Amino acid sequence: MANMVNLKIDGKEIKAPEGTNLIDAAELGGIHIPNLCYLKGLKGIGACRLCLVEIEGMKAPMIACTTRVKEGMVVNTKTEKVQEVRKFVIDLILSMHPLDCMTCTKAGACSLQNYAYDFEIKESSFTRKKFGFSIDEANPFIKRDPDYCVLCGRCVRVCKDQGTNVLEFMGRGVGSKVATAADKPLHESECTFCGSCVDVCPVNALLEADRWRKGREWDYDKVNSVCLLCGNGCDITVSTKDGQIMKINAGAAEGSPERYICAYGRFGFDCIEADNRVTAPMKRVNGELKETTWKDAIETIANALKKAGQNAGFITTAGILNEDALTLKKFASDAVKTKNVDTTASLYGDADTLISGSADLDSADLFVLVDLNPSQWKRVLPAIDAVIRRRVNAGAKLIVINSSEPKIASVATVNLIENEAEALMSLTKALLDKGLPGDKKLASDVSSATVSEAVDKAATLYMEAKNPVILSSPAMYQAAANISLLKGVTVSVPVESNAKGVVMMGLTTEGKSYKEMASGGLNLLYAIGEVPLNKRPNVDFLVVQTSHLTELAKQADIVLPSAAYLEIDGTVVDYLGRLKHVCKAVEPAGDAKSHREIFADIAKAMGTEIKEAKESETKKFTEVKVKASVAPFARKEGFDVKVDEMIESINASVINGSRLLWLKEAAVCA
Repeated sequence: MANMVNLKIDGKEIKAPEGTNLIDAAELGGIHIPNLCYLKGLKGIGACRLCLVEIEGMKAPMIACTTRVKEGMVVNTKTEKVQEVRKFVIDLILSMHPLDCMTCTKAGACSLQNYAYDFEIKESSFTRKKFGFSIDEANPFIKRDPDYCVLCGRCVRVCKDQGTNVLEFMGRGVGSKVATAADKPLHESECTFCGSCVDVCPVNALLEADRWRKGREWDYDKVNSVCLLCGNGCDITVSTKDGQIMKINAGAAEGSPERYICAYGRFGFDCIEADNRVTAPMKRVNGELKETTWKDAIETIANALKKAGQNAGFITTAGILNEDALTLKKFASDAVKTKNVDTTASLYGDADTLISGSADLDSADLFVLVDLNPSQWKRVLPAIDAVIRRRVNAGAKLIVINSSEPKIASVATVNLIENEAEALMSLTKALLDKGLPGDKKLASDVSSATVSEAVDKAATLYMEAKNPVILSSPAMYQAAANISLLKGVTVSVPVESNAKGVVMMGLTTEGKSYKEMASGGLNLLYAIGEVPLNKRPNVDFLVVQTSHLTELAKQADIVLPSAAYLEIDGTVVDYLGRLKHVCKAVEPAGDAKSHREIFADIAKAMGTEIKEAKESETKKFTEVKVKASVAPFARKEGFDVKVDEMIESINASVINGSRLLWLKEAAVCA
């Protein structure tokens, strides 16, 4: 824990961690120091000069974002001198800024507007300037209007910090602007459309492309929730108006390296109103799917399940909520009395390879990436890519262990591009040779390994690290976890948002596996969610419970409308083992219901009462302690999937039913 420093700001006694800058220290005491260029979590650059403060004993005002707290420091943030400087800065900026606040979309959430109000500036005292820069709005995600830009540099800095490096300053002086390479539109650059720049822009220079006349900030109801589209399970903030989603922003704490969401999480919500949305039960009649009533659909399924009995099977994605998973488990065992229930998590992991330790990424000073290829550009576990790049920029080190060379290897200190199991053995041996204590079995298992110069360098980095974190694919988790028996923690990273949660709920098969059921041979197959299966298996009766009419749903005998991922309440367990709350942002479309409601209704029709699982019931299942033991240095067989293909498959309706389809088509045309 950092040493605490005592200081006084505007007469208020404040305690702040040693090394904190004055803006953050003042915030701890509820005092706001005006600023435009400062970004919490990054070093201050002192570009806007709004955060000037006076410190007793100093001859001239100091920049708060670059000045660190000291014991006994006395700071005044609102003296006549600093207020005069701030007013001058705002006055000057306003002379180069459009004054259309009455119709500006950012009104009410614009820092410049707020400061102009505070300093009572209605019109600039300087001669007005207009640059007439062209607007970049050729893509469906982000609108860029340089005429509104105040040159704070926030967008440039956040883009560089996460490693995408798309934006940079062009030109000199007041006529400069933020641009892409060769000043091309965003869609012709390497932009990933994650929207991190939109989140940090203090004015109307960067905005969601479709925000015009969709409400002001004060019109929105905001809900904190979790994105369920991949294994990262990122925090999001959903803004709604009149029962519709208007926008989604990153929801992690300001300053955290986890404050990031990709284009899928930010812009995929359009899919909720897609043309292929299932809003009522459907039943196959004379070879065609036709809408029917819930009563008819439930009775038909109940009778079919009674007839199938133990030869019925359930397959589901691992992106369903804990409460849905536990209710499904009860439904299959108590009502249907079948052991055939499994999830897509079994395609890449099991209880031994998915349930792992937890880690604090904010304090990690060394990352070891094993058999993972996270990519912001391909939107494959992109948040991990962004987190690691941000931490590396803050001074952390990275070791990559992979049989191929992932893009993130470009920022690694050491790259071990070789067989993962052999590299882990060599690294373990090097650590033991350097004096880390380990048991005899572990030492015996690695005794024949050879230590190369690169491995020795990696071992030195690991020895020197205070908080090393190993992030591994499930297939290599047990082998990688051998190193954390010596030091550090190993985390298994799944493909889907709640893979760890569904396994903790016990939703693992005691009968046929997912692969076996997907191959056919059952009297009845019941598929939940958008499972990566497009062709109907050889089964007598097929039920598909989904939010969208997928290719598999089109071939079903019964289709049940389930709530989409932003229409439900519940919990998930993210890849770091944290229990997260998923909050409903909007009501389910049409007659759609949550998975657990549907299971309970069908069970009742079968003569069995089961209660929908509640958070209090599921929470106890997540309190799992990982037992550490020496495991073979080998890849766990049967768990190899193409992560990028699987993520695209389980999100096909989100991608194809929203503006995200533009990304897919643009990639094909490129």
